[in-house]
Order: sequence, then C-alpha cells, then structure tokens
Amino acid sequence: MATDRIVVLAGGVGGAKFVRGLRALVRRDLPSASITVVANTGDDLWLAGLRVTPDLDSLMYALAGVNDEQRGWGRAGETERVSAELTAYGVGWPWFTLGDLDLGTHIARSSMLRDGLPLSAVVERLSARWPLGVRLLPATDQEVETHVVTDEGELHFEEWWVRTRAALPARGFVQHGVEHATAAPGVAEAIRDADVVLLAPSNPVVSIGTVLGIPGIREAVRATAAPVIGLSPVIGGSVVRGMADACLAAIGVATDAAAIARHYGARSTEGVLDGWLVDEADAGAVEALEADGIRAEAVPLWMTDDDATGAMAAAALRLAGR
Repeated sequence: MATDRIVVLAGGVGGAKFVRGLRALVRRDLPSASITVVANTGDDLWLAGLRVTPDLDSLMYALAGVNDEQRGWGRAGETERVSAELTAYGVGWPWFTLGDLDLGTHIARSSMLRDGLPLSAVVERLSARWPLGVRLLPATDQEVETHVVTDEGELHFEEWWVRTRAALPARGFVQHGVEHATAAPGVAEAIRDADVVLLAPSNPVVSIGTVLGIPGIREAVRATAAPVIGLSPVIGGSVVRGMADACLAAIGVATDAAAIARHYGARSTEGVLDGWLVDEADAGAVEALEADGIRAEAVPLWMTDDDATGAMAAAALRLAGR
C-alpha cells in the first residue's frame, strides 16, 4: 500500500508527540512521503485582546523543537514578565499564564487576523519560520470554541481544563459557531487524496471529536478511499495524558480503549474507523473489535520518545496495509 500522503487529525500536546514520532519515522524510512496535520481549533480563544490557539501552537513549537519539554506546553526558556504586568492591571486570566515568547506568537497572529488574513494563512506564515517537516492546517478558519456545560454554567474549555482542572463535573460540551463553520482550505482535499488517515491518540471528545464535528470533515473522512486508523489514548483503563476521562464520562463513554473505538465507530456502520491500535495491556479487546468491523492490533502505545512513537506510527501504517 502506498503511504506517500499521510494525514493526521490531532489535538495539542499528545498529538504533537505523536506527529513528531511519525515525522522521525517518515524521515528515516519513507523520505518521499508527506505529512499533513489537521489540528483542533476548539480550544482557541480571545484573551487580553489576543487570539490564542493552544493546540496549533503546541504542534508548531514541538515540531520546531522550541517547546518546553518539562511543562509539556509553551516555549522553552520562557519568562513571564508580561503576564505578571497583565495580572497587575487586572487583565486576562491570572491562572492562564502566557510566557513572553508565546505572547509574541499571539501578538503576531492577532495582527495578521486583524489585517484580514484567515487563520489558515496565518498558520502558514507563522510556521514558515521553522522547518516543521509537515503541513500544518487548522480544522477551520471560523471561530468554533468549545464550551463546557457545568452546574455553575458554561465555561470556556480552557477555563474548565486549566482553572478547575476538570474537577467541576462536565454535563456536556458545546462547540459555539460550528453550524456556520466549514473545513479550512486544503483540509477536505488532503483527506480525500490521502493514502492513509491517522487519528492521533488525542482526546477523542474535545480534540478529535471537535475536528470531526466541523462540517465537511467527518464526511471527508468517511468518503476517502484511504484507510482510517486510530490509536487509543487510553491504556489499561487509564488516560495516557490529561483528563480525557472526565470528558468521556460526560458523554457516557467508558475510559476504555475498546469503548473509544466503538465511540468513533466502524466505517461499515456509519463511523469513521477502519482500524484501531490498542496497547498490549488491552490485547483482550482485539477479537471483539474485529467482530465489530474494526481491524485491531495490540502494540506498545507509550510515547516515551520519538523512536517508541515512531514504532507506534509504523504499526498504524502496517495496519492500514491490511
């Protein structure tokens, strides 16, 4: 099976780790292949007059090699003098600290947006600064922000995620503006023309789920001739990173690798998956998933470094070949 055109639907930090490992694999073993990453934009927000795009930035910084490996987000070598000044003026969210280098990105983005450029063109300009080795696309140019329904009212996803640490029970998720959105230029075409489409081990509700919720994207995934392979973000009943379990609980899906695969569904039954990778700890789910019409395989899914992550990506490409 040809793997010259690889498309990845991804969220932020976990998606960035996966794409970095995939890029290492491609550079080593598939030098003629190209990678297009369609990134979640549901976490985006206006803050202190600036447009902040957390997942796009996590992907860009990680692929550029300038991300903070210790914190897992933001730029390496950050200072936070500007955020301290904003807090002193009572502007922004004091618990949502933006580093000074990161603020430079947000200022540049906001300036370009106010000059009339769509987000996809802004992403292209910003990412041209570094040799990312991938084509990075936002899921949509329109503002589609994810809000969380709680007993205390609606909160922007970032407020629920960062300020409350997802401790406030979520009753549901709302993507404001999604009904008026369209896939960003190049997204549907990349999916249509792909040789393989991968769903990164990102949050299936507010990352991959939000991407698939943009009108036209789910339809493109279902219609592509390419095999669609997902990787589980859950190992042995626990999330690998973040608080995706709180998101899954809100929509009635168990924190379980097989349950997430069934949530995405098989393409043969109106879903999006042809194949699904689970960790070896969840190997017992393979047979039942195959019976449900989803080709499955158990392989190590811990993204401990680029080599381990590249091996995961290679397993996904092999599964696509089945």
